[in-house]
Amino acid sequence: MYDKLFPPKQMKLSNGKVVSEKRSRTPLILLIIGIAIIVSVRFTGFEFSVLLNRGKEFFVIIGDMISPKWEYISSIWKPLLDTIKMSLLGSLIGAVFAIPLAVLASSNIIKSNIVVAIAKIVLSILRTLPTLVTALVATFIFGLGTMAGTIAIFLFTLAYVGKLLYEQIESVDMGAFEAMESAGMTRVQAFRYAVFPQVLPNYLSTSLFCFEGNVRYAAILGYVGAGGIGLILDEGLSWRDYPSVGMILLVLIITVYLIEQVSEYFRKKLV
Repeated sequence: MYDKLFPPKQMKLSNGKVVSEKRSRTPLILLIIGIAIIVSVRFTGFEFSVLLNRGKEFFVIIGDMISPKWEYISSIWKPLLDTIKMSLLGSLIGAVFAIPLAVLASSNIIKSNIVVAIAKIVLSILRTLPTLVTALVATFIFGLGTMAGTIAIFLFTLAYVGKLLYEQIESVDMGAFEAMESAGMTRVQAFRYAVFPQVLPNYLSTSLFCFEGNVRYAAILGYVGAGGIGLILDEGLSWRDYPSVGMILLVLIITVYLIEQVSEYFRKKLV
């Protein structure tokens, strides 16, 4: 259609031959992006004037947080440990359960197209569910507290690790697997000794990366009653106690940084 509206440019070479050069799609792409921005601005009611007039209030709040309330630190340790514990437990269980689900979603291991399709659909559905929504649903089922947060993190980890793992399994060299099957091993045994060792380093690295991210995600699960440091963070923001919020964020930043450094060290050893 585009080539019909804007015919290719005719170029004559030195040998007398005429070739066609298609018109650049860049103007069309820029036009579509411009229209999308205009529609988005009108749909969301975004106003630059409000941003310019009220944007400085953000720095006022940040300024209040920069002077943290040091005496509040004693109230942070227990919620912080709850956040770390539910992140660790949810990540661990999710990573373990991701293995069988990833195997079922691997078309080079499972010969049934129906089983593979169902497993991939389950992983796709779990990935599309926001963690906050999952945590909110879990609070209705399991009640308020860290149990709901652990379930939400478990489902996110299951979907994230499972998706990457089955893609890694489908890209491995199947020569050793087929040789072990020919030697009389079952498919489970052949997978255990031929395929899993090939994906194990990346699997562990992905699980560690997911865990360090889950610590950050868990910090906001308190907004839906899923326990952890998010509860006192929500409380501090609701009461506009910004010095206490600053103390919470400072402790959280240090904790996440330390976890990331330890996780990165082990990931470098694995890959």
